[in-house]
Amino acid sequence: MDNNSAIITHLFHSGFLVETKSSILIFDYSPDYDINPYLEITPDYLDNGKNVFVFVSHSHSDHFDPTIFDWQKSSTSIKYILSNDIVINKPRNNYYSMDKYKTFKLDNVTIHSLGSTDKGLSFLVNVDDLNIFHAGDLNWWHWKNDSLESQLEEERNFKDEIQRLKKLNYKAIDIAFFPVDPRLEEFYYFGGKYFAEIIKPKMLFPMHFGDKFHVCKDFKKKIRHLDVKVPNIAENKRKFTYNS
Repeated sequence: MDNNSAIITHLFHSGFLVETKSSILIFDYSPDYDINPYLEITPDYLDNGKNVFVFVSHSHSDHFDPTIFDWQKSSTSIKYILSNDIVINKPRNNYYSMDKYKTFKLDNVTIHSLGSTDKGLSFLVNVDDLNIFHAGDLNWWHWKNDSLESQLEEERNFKDEIQRLKKLNYKAIDIAFFPVDPRLEEFYYFGGKYFAEIIKPKMLFPMHFGDKFHVCKDFKKKIRHLDVKVPNIAENKRKFTYNS
């Protein structure tokens, strides 16, 4: 595998695995065994000589499953980058707690933490000449039954956070993972569309849709006028490649 390339696997909901030339990055692992997600995170896979980084954007159960800590039995190089709202009783020296708006370098990876419009963080990660963004619960949460005042405040907070991301000094985002939550009904695409228009990632993966895979095709149609590739995630199609 070359620099500037990656294999991306959708695990479930907002969980993704990204394999690059040197590293394995796992974001917001939270399996749902009822729909038989891809469970490629086996001991042999983790112990393949690559650096392993596990990111958790916040403590909500659909983004954080404590079974991730079992993986350190299989990988001596594994490191955990955790939002600081996650409480660990006995943290180890391979656990790294992050607050928002911080930057640090860990082995061959540079990590920028940004905020959320819900709980916890979003992450911008640079590895092997790739910029990868995982939004966590950062989204334009436009709930139709909220007051107009709440809706406008949500929009403001969301757009402020996207502008903060835009001001970071990076060439371009290669791979992004962003919520398209069908619970928002006809407003499900607001955040993803704005993100695509402003940030212009090269490849944009919908997430946070549970088992409602149809929303991926729906969202792809919503932004088909933009020069952004949206993979067709489906229950039987979960693995994709990226080459810049």
